Amino acid sequence: MGKAKNPRRVADNEAMAKARMLRTSPQKLNLVAAMIRGKKVEKALADLTFSKKRIAQDVKKCLQSAIANAENNHGLDVDELIVAEAWVGKNLVMKRGRPRARGRYGRIVKPFSEITIKVRQVEEQA
Repeated sequence: MGKAKNPRRVADNEAMAKARMLRTSPQKLNLVAAMIRGKKVEKALADLTFSKKRIAQDVKKCLQSAIANAENNHGLDVDELIVAEAWVGKNLVMKRGRPRARGRYGRIVKPFSEITIKVRQVEEQA
């Protein structure tokens, strides 16, 4: 007798991917996440490919993972996927320091963040 199956965290027409420990502040990452929210996945991938922001490549990798999860794990059609949600969370902050004038200490914070991308299959309206 085995354990009961865990319920799905997302709906039947959705798939999700998460990227953790991204070396950027959540505020900067949220600018990139806002750029792709609500778009079709092909347009979102194109926008991330040609974005000048450094962190866009990591977000693109996470979006590709969500698309692969939708196709392989949940059997969804890639051509009908949109970026339903993309939200950003804080992660750890490395504290570093630098000596300053008159014996003082300048604090340097190096924040990490994480992004969760949820894609949803929607039928095309003709």
